[in-house]
Amino acid sequence: MTATTLDPIDPSGPIVPLVLERTVSRRRRVTNRLATVIMSVALLVAAIPLGWVLWVVISKGAGVLGLDWFTKDIPTNVSSAALASKFGAAPETVTYGMWPAIYGTLLITGLAALISIPIGVMGAVYLNEFGKKGRFAGVVRFFTDVMTGVPSVVMGIFIYTVWVLHFGATGRSAIAGGLALACLMLPIVVRSTEEMLRLVPDDLRQASAALGIPTWRTVVTVVLPAAAPGITSGAMLAVARAAGETAPLLFTIGSVTALHLSPFGQNTALSSQIFSNATQPGGQPLAWGAALTLIGLVVILTLLARLVTSRLAVGQDR
Repeated sequence: MTATTLDPIDPSGPIVPLVLERTVSRRRRVTNRLATVIMSVALLVAAIPLGWVLWVVISKGAGVLGLDWFTKDIPTNVSSAALASKFGAAPETVTYGMWPAIYGTLLITGLAALISIPIGVMGAVYLNEFGKKGRFAGVVRFFTDVMTGVPSVVMGIFIYTVWVLHFGATGRSAIAGGLALACLMLPIVVRSTEEMLRLVPDDLRQASAALGIPTWRTVVTVVLPAAAPGITSGAMLAVARAAGETAPLLFTIGSVTALHLSPFGQNTALSSQIFSNATQPGGQPLAWGAALTLIGLVVILTLLARLVTSRLAVGQDR
């Protein structure tokens, strides 16, 4: 370890380096190497299944990707083509398309984000800036933590009961799916935003209060901009998680194979297509392609979250 000190003969002279040597015992060196090896092996064990899953999805799903995949409707003749091929008949041409499910995933996830992110951020602001350690705030935090661990199928059944059954035949829609995913995203947004608000130094709040600025304006103009990178990252991670949910959508959006632009009426999503085509004769290529597309969509959302977070952090440094 190296330190510096002034020359004792001439304190105003140049700084003279002072080298402090410390011996490390053999036991500590061995322990350090052993811990390094254990952590490296743990990383390898965790990476092997992840890499294996990614390789299988890419190898089985990349073959169906193409221009038609992102522009055509979902085929409905995969079962008949598979049966014809099985019994030696002339194979029926199948055009693999998944554009309705891609659009539906973006639409449903976007609706869920529009519902959950503003409500979640405002709820976190109340908990951290106004409610603080009050009894009501404590109850809200407790049930928010409980909602974080609730299975996604429960949210689907809830929206199915209060929305789909209430509106009958028109209840299954992108809006119902967005509500179900919003219920899943809301506790994640609340807890992540609250943690980011806690990291904002109290000195900023006190300096704003010293200038006579009201609390609400301090939150809007000082606290939220300071926590914006973390809030954005947490919100995007919640969106990425909701985009891959299947169980809530099975109860709420219905099933279509053609493009449906309106949020009203039945729709479809990538996760629903994975579920429906995985066990359908001849539908496995569609399932693997939808899985690869969904992974790519989640990767894009994650990279977008990192980009936005880094840009906001750089803007604050300036």
